[in-house]
Amino acid sequence: MNTFQELGLNEDLLQAITDLGFTKPSEVQEKAIPILLNNETDLVALAQTGTGKTAAFGFPMLQKINIDSRTTQGLILSPTRELCLQITNEMKLYGKYCKGLNVVAVYGGSSITDQARDVKKGAQIIVATPGRIKDMISRRLVDISKIEYAVLDEADEMLNMGFYEDITDILSNTPEDKCTWLFSATMPKEVSVIAKKFMENPQEITVGNKNESTSQVSHEYYLVNARDRYNALKRLADANPDIFSVVFCRTKRDTQKVAEQLIEDGYNAGALHGDLSQNQRDLVMNAFRKNQIQMLVATDVAARGIDVDDITHVINYQLPDEIETYTHRSGRTGRAGKTGVSMVIVSKSEVRKIKSIERIINKAFEKKDIPDGMEICEVQLMSLANKIHNTEINHEIDKYLTNIKEMFEDTTKDELIKKFFSVEFTRFYNYYQKSKNLNIAEGSFDRDNDREDGREGRRDFGGKSDSTRYFINVGSKDGFDWMKLKDFLKEQLELGRDDVFKVETKESFSFFNTENELKEKVLAFFTDFKHEGRFVNVEVSENRGGGGGGRRDRKRSGGNRDERKTSSGNRGDRRRSEGGSKPRRSGGDSNSDRSRRSDSGSRPSVARRSRR
Repeated sequence: MNTFQELGLNEDLLQAITDLGFTKPSEVQEKAIPILLNNETDLVALAQTGTGKTAAFGFPMLQKINIDSRTTQGLILSPTRELCLQITNEMKLYGKYCKGLNVVAVYGGSSITDQARDVKKGAQIIVATPGRIKDMISRRLVDISKIEYAVLDEADEMLNMGFYEDITDILSNTPEDKCTWLFSATMPKEVSVIAKKFMENPQEITVGNKNESTSQVSHEYYLVNARDRYNALKRLADANPDIFSVVFCRTKRDTQKVAEQLIEDGYNAGALHGDLSQNQRDLVMNAFRKNQIQMLVATDVAARGIDVDDITHVINYQLPDEIETYTHRSGRTGRAGKTGVSMVIVSKSEVRKIKSIERIINKAFEKKDIPDGMEICEVQLMSLANKIHNTEINHEIDKYLTNIKEMFEDTTKDELIKKFFSVEFTRFYNYYQKSKNLNIAEGSFDRDNDREDGREGRRDFGGKSDSTRYFINVGSKDGFDWMKLKDFLKEQLELGRDDVFKVETKESFSFFNTENELKEKVLAFFTDFKHEGRFVNVEVSENRGGGGGGRRDRKRSGGNRDERKTSSGNRGDRRRSEGGSKPRRSGGDSNSDRSRRSDSGSRPSVARRSRR
């Protein structure tokens, strides 16, 4: 079959397909739609993210339900709010010529009363996240006792997120004779359990092999020392000037840290993780969809439901704990017939994981080297040249040409070209001319860096061995989380972003680190210091960081309060020396003009431009 007409869809749906510009069904659509249209059957479909699964179950459901009835006949469960809204919007587009169709999205973070009212108006199809629909069922705000079709979309993702009990509770409220259609990228044991428990003799279709990555995505890995992980990320970004990517980290904390550091280093980056409010998540995703963010740093949970077709790269800053999760990560690129690249930054101890992933996705990784500085300079220069060559002339500039020509009348063509391109090239050249080689051989051994990622992460962001650990008598009950406390300390002490690290908050106290050279300044500042009417006490701690609590040193370093105050000099003189002039970012904002760590100390930030 080569056309949608041959699949057996009715005219209303075919007209919508024409409007959407679909010309040829994808493989999963070609396999699933005829089965679902012509049979009342259960179905298990294994296909990667971005292969057109929504249309594969959406068109058959729209054709088979009774539009004239106000009874809820179809239920579609999805793991995240973003995916729930995406499916709802697509179903409405598919059914735009189905008069009387009402598709309602039910998800957390929005008014349950409004959603219940929309359902009560007569929703033939409900698209829902498990938590919210379960809540509405318990409150008797929805009735799914008469549904005829239930879809579990991204079933493996829902189970990875801990929705097994919710799903079983929800399906127990549905008729036994309904048709259940399960769509999943992978087939872990938990998905098989759901299939056996709630499905009867399901037909099975597989696009590619089980858990196999799409052929549109190539896979690369880069081997570096753990301490060079962040610098490797920057070089990969600089070596791909038009990058539009998702960068995956394992934890919310690392996600926020990587995003903050990228932003301060001049990249168009943003963070997406579970500690963000729904409004913050929406703002970040809207900016990403509009290409205002080139590098979206995300956790696996937060990234579920991202549906952006033109992502060029997926960068695994850290490999996931569950190898199967890699399949979902790489599926964020290479969508809608486009090609994509999945990059993995690994330390020596993680190379074995690459081999395991290769077996699961049935694809080979190509080992590549992190580009050196001069390679990046050449790539950036040629990228700028191509953009200038392809720029359409704005003739409003004509009235200024006389003055411009007079300025350059003694400049030859070659000199003018060199001057023009040097504006961009010089900043990259000055930064990268003395950069070191970040690549290591697989057989090499670095005792300081050949360790697990849990400890590596602390070294990536300023975790230094020659540092002082402090106890401070404020914690979560005082309104501080680790980020708020770090910001508070930086602001009060007038320190740089990397001067405070290993921040760990407990209920009534916290810990943090600075370099040893800042110890006197920290202890002196917090002598008789009050915050919101109460004394804030800071002492040197015996807890070295990275653990749970520890015993603090009751002996104050440097003697009593008065002795510390005297030894540290004038408490009021807390201005931070800048250590020389700061190179300014061309065309950038002042927030990026600050000293930063890089391959070899402070650096001028790399000028980044929004994608056009």
